[in-house]
Amino acid sequence: MHPLTFVIGTGRSGSTALSRILKTHPDVLSLNEYMASVGDTAFPEGKLTGGEFWEPLFRPTPHFEGMIRSGLLMPEFLYTRRPGRYTPAPDGIPALSLMVLPHLTDDPDALLDELRAAVVRWPERTAPEQHLALFDLLCMRFGRTAVVERSGYSTGWAPGLRTAFPHAKFVHLLRDGPDCALSMSRHTGYRVITLMREIRERAGVENLSELTEEHVRSLPPDLAPLLGERFDPALVRDRELPLRRFGALWSELVIQGTQFIDELPTGEGATLAYEDLLDSPREELARLAAFIGVEPLPQWLDTASALLDDSRRGSARSLTAAQLDELRESCAPGTDQIRQARMRSAT
Repeated sequence: MHPLTFVIGTGRSGSTALSRILKTHPDVLSLNEYMASVGDTAFPEGKLTGGEFWEPLFRPTPHFEGMIRSGLLMPEFLYTRRPGRYTPAPDGIPALSLMVLPHLTDDPDALLDELRAAVVRWPERTAPEQHLALFDLLCMRFGRTAVVERSGYSTGWAPGLRTAFPHAKFVHLLRDGPDCALSMSRHTGYRVITLMREIRERAGVENLSELTEEHVRSLPPDLAPLLGERFDPALVRDRELPLRRFGALWSELVIQGTQFIDELPTGEGATLAYEDLLDSPREELARLAAFIGVEPLPQWLDTASALLDDSRRGSARSLTAAQLDELRESCAPGTDQIRQARMRSAT
């Protein structure tokens, strides 16, 4: 079994750049948005055959497919940039093909066929065992020795991943609250997330699966259509969403991630700040490499440092004073949580 590390975080925190950086290391299998793609449906209880395990890896991810059909493409949707044999209609783009496989190869269709041919013949195993077998297969395929999975908006999965993969390590990636929240407010995916959270709040349910027809009928006309297979993208792009919602979301996710890392045994959790990565890229990447179990190769450090973009830092300063104050206030709980965690780690 290859060493396994999960990078968790809010998203919009330099995490996609980090996946690209890890991909350039010759010993790292960089699994980009794997959990975001396969989700909880790929972790059923009990044992399942290789064919049963393959189904959720191949089946399109419903919420992403709805966005694609509605013309809401995220930059993370790598497959839609260089389309292959799969299209949104009639069958959809396989879960692994949308973001995971195009990160690994220029021919994701061929790799998908290769994986399917192997996986469907696998014996019965638990879901975590099947996932580990897939990771090992990909490591052998690409000659890698360590696995790093990174998905945005992933702090909520951390406890479940800890249970499923008790030997895994975790890195919590952080970014300045106002900068991150402002980036969320401009990102299609986080605008959809915020609107779906509003739907749940209005209906008084924890999960969208709990919505009844009565719940849907009670929703305003600018929210209810978002639950359909296709909707007007203007409902997401043009809706006025207060910045404080994204600040509150950032705080909630940061608190989740920080508390999770704090509760891990020594040596199994680490924190990486995007701003520290920009200020001291070689030092921070060397520390990350040692944590995930690979060598901080000098050539890799040079290449990786060049991939970092400092232009995103301080973006919230473009806001008016009133907007920035409002955003800082909504980010305050998360900011305080980070400060307290750093004080504990320093003692």
